[in-house]
Amino acid sequence: MSVIKFGILTVSDTCYKDPTKDTSGPNLKDIITKWSRSSEVTSRKIVPDEIDEIKSVLIKWSDEKICDVILTTGGTGFAKRDVTPEATRTVIEKEAPGLSYAMISNSLAITHTAMLSRAVCGIRSQTLIINLPGSRKGAAECFEFVKDAIPHAVALLKDEKVLVTLLHKTVQHKGAGDGSVRSRVKVNNVASRIRQSPYPLIEVAKAAEIVFENCVPIEESETVSFDESINRILAEDVYALEPVPLFRASIKDGYAVIAEDGAGLRNIKEVTAAGDAPLDQKLKPGEAVRISTGAPLPPGANAVVQVEDTTLVKASPDGTVEVTIEIKVPPKLNQDIREIGSDVPQNSLVLNKYDRIKPADIGVMAMLGKTKINVFKRASVGVISTGNELIDPRGVAEVLPPGKIRDANKFTLTQILGKYNYDPMDCGIVRDDPDSVKSALEKAFSSNDVVISSGGLSMGEFDVLKQVLVEDFGAKIHFARVNMKPGKPTTFATLVYKEKRKIYFGLPGNPVSCGVTCLLYVVPALKYMERSSNYKFPIIRVGGLELVNNDPRPEYHRVRVSVDPISGEFKMRSTGNQISSRLNSLVGANGLAVVKKGVKTSTYNVMLFDDLL
Repeated sequence: MSVIKFGILTVSDTCYKDPTKDTSGPNLKDIITKWSRSSEVTSRKIVPDEIDEIKSVLIKWSDEKICDVILTTGGTGFAKRDVTPEATRTVIEKEAPGLSYAMISNSLAITHTAMLSRAVCGIRSQTLIINLPGSRKGAAECFEFVKDAIPHAVALLKDEKVLVTLLHKTVQHKGAGDGSVRSRVKVNNVASRIRQSPYPLIEVAKAAEIVFENCVPIEESETVSFDESINRILAEDVYALEPVPLFRASIKDGYAVIAEDGAGLRNIKEVTAAGDAPLDQKLKPGEAVRISTGAPLPPGANAVVQVEDTTLVKASPDGTVEVTIEIKVPPKLNQDIREIGSDVPQNSLVLNKYDRIKPADIGVMAMLGKTKINVFKRASVGVISTGNELIDPRGVAEVLPPGKIRDANKFTLTQILGKYNYDPMDCGIVRDDPDSVKSALEKAFSSNDVVISSGGLSMGEFDVLKQVLVEDFGAKIHFARVNMKPGKPTTFATLVYKEKRKIYFGLPGNPVSCGVTCLLYVVPALKYMERSSNYKFPIIRVGGLELVNNDPRPEYHRVRVSVDPISGEFKMRSTGNQISSRLNSLVGANGLAVVKKGVKTSTYNVMLFDDLL
């Protein structure tokens, strides 16, 4: 098939006046350039929101065969000047409603505001015209939803004979979940199976970038009780509706006095304790009120003298009541007084939206009477283990049946996710056959936004997960091989199931590989989706230990990081044998040290995923 020529038309009054404000057009060009070697952007233009100017460009680029595909960005909303769909509809000869539906249905899984888009797609001559939203994010997402159909569409328009069977199958089954029990995947012809992975080997940094590009932050929030909000992400700014303290209060146990009276004798008038209502009568010169820490000052008092700066002069005959005291140190104006709002001024911002709620924040909310708080929703997560050899360790006899092993991965994953405040659903153990895998994935996707599986990703005869995802669910496999040790078969995919966007992480079956890749990709992705501002684990430099890696892949060596009590510097030690099946290498570890082959050093970048020891 020949190179597909793309034209990008930005429709915007603002960008027409100031082209530097066009971020959507350049971003689309960058996406198309990276997407396929068989695609190139040959034309770009910015026009104002005028029907005639939009039509002129669409007609010229189509009729003069300048472009095979024209992407417009902007002007598809409800504003008075949004006229791109009207202009497009007047020039196309055939409408392509399937493309519009694909963009709308997939976008609705991300945000309900997608229903306000009026995008039109259609054909003029041999050119495909697609309306995209004007925002950088919206345009990129909508192009992602339809791009796999574009080569097939262009081939049909140009009457080119191309191999589009697999592409057609993927698009046709997009969002599958037809309720059929049987999978489309067949595994009985093992002699003709693929013996080389069709997926390119990518670097860890690129894999992480792809994950964050496709794990869209959740916009919805929910209201929870403040005392159940620990570690949630605030979806609102929290303001103090009243000052703290609400009254002038004593900082110390002592006597409320009039500072201008200076040192000398004072007659004790009354007593006020924390929790008492303020006294009604105003304090007179020469008087004092015995007061406890936190108690409200009586009217007229403007200083507090601590007990230590006084002596008793006279008491009642039974010794139970102070009558007269002497102040030995002249008090200063406003001495030891908490003024109204001195802790928290009224209407001040006390907690910030997007912050993770900490224990002290809950104390602040209690102090302010903020008993209900809006937090961002978390993605629901399902965990599946795959493998004919696996059995659930709960309630199983001590002696394992021949050929069986206990499932450790699921419990490792659920505990890792639980430590970072996520509550995954146990979606069971699945046999290594396409029908079972399809059924399990359908159940998992029905109840969860994110599904994580372990095992079934390598080149074995029964490793069918990726095939089932593509053929039965129309999933897009973004990557399936990562240049790392352990964790090379790690797979990441997205799909639409029952009109909702789903995220899939396929983690390796080896226990350590499973745990390491969960920490590297899954936990940061869930934090990102929850809108945490600190979704990546910190990277620190730690020295004093020489580690060896004989594999060409960078190794994520499990280490135990602590602080030297004398020097205050970081130090670390290895957790031992790093073979990917040895789960003990994760026991006691709180960091992953990146060790490259052939690099002699004693200082490493370490991803710290737990507390310092």
